[in-house]
Amino acid sequence: MNQLCQLADEHGATAIITVRVSIGRLSGIVADSFSFGFETLAGENSLTKKAALEITLTEPVQRCLDCRLVADFSTKTCPRCDSTRLSPEGGDELVLTQVEME
Repeated sequence: MNQLCQLADEHGATAIITVRVSIGRLSGIVADSFSFGFETLAGENSLTKKAALEITLTEPVQRCLDCRLVADFSTKTCPRCDSTRLSPEGGDELVLTQVEME
């Protein structure tokens, strides 16, 4: 909420309309709980009182350490080179992607 209020102040906004966040499935953040917390805190501030929250859940991937191909997280071997040297990437983020203000 502090970051949203700071952004609104920097842009001379009087209200925040929509807040979009990206939450990785491996982040440990439960989207419903995040949404509940957002709604509770947003209702306490005149800038965010009517703000709608939009959550996008992002999936982790695996990158082959041999050929660099990016594959589905459930992959056990690289579809291109058959290597088992796969490294997980992403899926652990919480990113404020967009804020609509007026």
